[in-house]
Amino acid sequence: MTLLERTQVFDARADAALERIRDHRLSEIVFRTASAVGDFSMIWLALGLAYAVVIDRHLGHGLGFCALMGIESVLVNQVIKRMFRRSRPTEHGDPRYTVRTPRTSSFPSGHASSAFFAATLLTAWAGWPWAPLWFACAFVVAVSRAVVRIHHASDVLGGIVVGLTLAQVALALGAERWFGG
Repeated sequence: MTLLERTQVFDARADAALERIRDHRLSEIVFRTASAVGDFSMIWLALGLAYAVVIDRHLGHGLGFCALMGIESVLVNQVIKRMFRRSRPTEHGDPRYTVRTPRTSSFPSGHASSAFFAATLLTAWAGWPWAPLWFACAFVVAVSRAVVRIHHASDVLGGIVVGLTLAQVALALGAERWFGG
C-alpha cells in the first residue's frame, strides 16, 4: 500500500471515529468554539498577552510572543501550505458546525501548527507547571479542525509536527529573548 493510500485509510478511520461525537451537544459547542477561537491564532495571542500582563507583568514580552506567532503563521500559511496544496475534506466544513471557510490548502492544519507552536513557547516562557493547560488547549483546538471536517486527521497530525518543529527551531535560535522565557 502506498503512503497516499495509507493516509487515506487513516483519515477515513479517524473520521469514522470522530463521527461518534459529532452529534453530541457538548462536543458541538466545545469543538465549534475551539475551531473559531483558533482562527487567526486569536486564543494564543490573547493567552500570550494575558500572561504577559497579568503574570509576567511585561507587555513587551507579550508583544514579542505575538510577533513570533505572526512569523509562524506566515511560514505555515504562505510557504508550507503552498508546497502541498491538498484539498480539504469539505469546502465549508461539516454542515452541523458553523466555521469560517479557509482560503488556504488543507495540509498542514494551521490551527494545529499554531496551537502546538504556541503551547511550546508558552511552556518555555511560563515553565512546566503551566504545560498541561497550554497543551490541553492546543489539543482541543487541533482536534476541532478534524471534528468540524475542515481538515483531514492527517492534516492535524502534520500541523502538530510542524508546530512543534518550528517552536524548537525558534527556541534554538533564541526566541526566549523575544518573550522573556
